[in-house]
Amino acid sequence: MDSPAGRRIGFLAPMKPELRPLVQMLSLQRDDGAGPPVYRRTIDHTSVVATLTLIGTKAARKATERLLEDNVIDHVVVVGIAGGVPPITQLGDVLVPEVVIDAATGNEYRASPLGDTVVNGRVRTSDDLGVGVADMLAEGVAACDMETAAVAAVCEDKGVPWVAFRAISDLVGGPVDESLLGLANPDGTGNMWAAAKYLVPRPWKIPGIVRLARDSNAATKAAAAAAIDACGLRRAN
Repeated sequence: MDSPAGRRIGFLAPMKPELRPLVQMLSLQRDDGAGPPVYRRTIDHTSVVATLTLIGTKAARKATERLLEDNVIDHVVVVGIAGGVPPITQLGDVLVPEVVIDAATGNEYRASPLGDTVVNGRVRTSDDLGVGVADMLAEGVAACDMETAAVAAVCEDKGVPWVAFRAISDLVGGPVDESLLGLANPDGTGNMWAAAKYLVPRPWKIPGIVRLARDSNAATKAAAAAAIDACGLRRAN
């Protein structure tokens, strides 16, 4: 696919709520056609494409391969939320990790920063959310997610620089656990039937989930804003 002269940035967000702020802040336009949503716009001399990975390492790997096969990309930027490891990180922090670790293989991947962005710290990627704070601290990990290392592996294999912006929406040991993953569809939208089935017998969980939704919403906006600013892109609003 031909691209305009200048920089070519590819944004990857795991879930629709994480992609939405990017689309809104940059006034991206959706491509026609079937398949996962793809949004584009040329801003000054930068060609921007943004799409979803969906949740988890396998989906993230496939989405990154598809992005790089269908587009000429100079830099891949992962944008989204993560679970923070206290006391290293707190709610609302935006991490730009220097290293991400694939928990399944032990492989480590090193980010390539954009502009004056300072990369720092380590993020652990895994499909398993059952690891506790003590184990994370022992690994020197500041946060955990379910996609970044998978994206990084594909990028490094294809020789494309990458960087991640992950805002802390919840803390390890807090209300997010394996059972709550079943309340979301693969694109991060709510599964109303599953949510009702889970919450009706557990009404005491509702305030925590409401707080999580509020904190996640703030974190998605913070991650998108930080990534956009690091790319030197003008916000549309």
